[in-house]
Amino acid sequence: MVALMGDPAPPYDTHARGRPTPNPRRPTMKLLQYHDPGEGKRVGVLTREGAIIDVTTDETPGVLELLQVAAADSVSLNILVAEMQERASAGRPAPAPWEQDSSEELSFETIHVAPTEDGYHLRTPIDSPEVWGCGVTYKRSSDMRDDDSESDIYSRIYAADRPEIFFKATPRCIVGSNQPIGIRRDSKLTATEPELAFVIGEGGEIVGYTLCNDVSAWDIERENPLYLPQSKMYNGCCALGPTFVTPAELDDPYDLDISCVIRRGGDTLWEGSVNTEQINWKLEDLAEYLMRDNDCPVGTVVSTGTGIIVPNDLPLQAGDIVDISCDELGTLSNPVVQFG
Repeated sequence: MVALMGDPAPPYDTHARGRPTPNPRRPTMKLLQYHDPGEGKRVGVLTREGAIIDVTTDETPGVLELLQVAAADSVSLNILVAEMQERASAGRPAPAPWEQDSSEELSFETIHVAPTEDGYHLRTPIDSPEVWGCGVTYKRSSDMRDDDSESDIYSRIYAADRPEIFFKATPRCIVGSNQPIGIRRDSKLTATEPELAFVIGEGGEIVGYTLCNDVSAWDIERENPLYLPQSKMYNGCCALGPTFVTPAELDDPYDLDISCVIRRGGDTLWEGSVNTEQINWKLEDLAEYLMRDNDCPVGTVVSTGTGIIVPNDLPLQAGDIVDISCDELGTLSNPVVQFG
């Protein structure tokens, strides 16, 4: 099993799938990245009141660098963020490695907007060097894919000892909240796949969570399973956000309600939901399989599969808005564009 990084009093039992006992000492552990029109990319801590505290330094210009510093110094990211938050709430600057330059606070609502160069807006929660996806981890997904296939390969994968893991995205394919996701020019059935994603640190430990929209060209995959890479990886195929939440912030990653709403022309076209208790794999086991003889870099994102299945007769169209929400992680919202 891959260990969780660095919280001496974990917020949930990492060795059992039973209902955990929450940690009453749990601090706020939500990070994000945003664009400052005067400074460029910034790193912020999102408080429970919705304020953003800028913790950017030259050494740590992004969340990825924070993870790298924590790994290099063998220091818990959770503890560093907790100490910074305590000092900030007491009106004192954060200690190294942050050495906060400004106490100005922003509101999350004011930056969760469509991006412009001259305005504050969210970026991806981490500049991940690579994103991997997992498939058929929910029974709903297995049943739907077998119904649309001429074989039972998906139900066999669901029950197999080895998970389906595929390469999903490089940085050029990843977008943040309010940035456009895409439809391939050669696809007539592209769908959203709302998913919980985790971020791995040194040695494959789970150091954070976020939401992922694993946009997929279903018709291309169904034509031939060997076309999976083409159905999964292209411009705007992967949205991440809005926040990076450490394990200390979650009572239980196996008890998260995730919902999806697709809006068209201002009206709700479709909505669905799932609880992560229905996932067929332990997240640590997915990380362990991914890391077997495969040294993924710190900050790699792993999307854990979807249990929200959009009907085949409702493919995405240009102009749609897709909202994926989880109370603990926020709302990932993306407009849809048509390529070609």
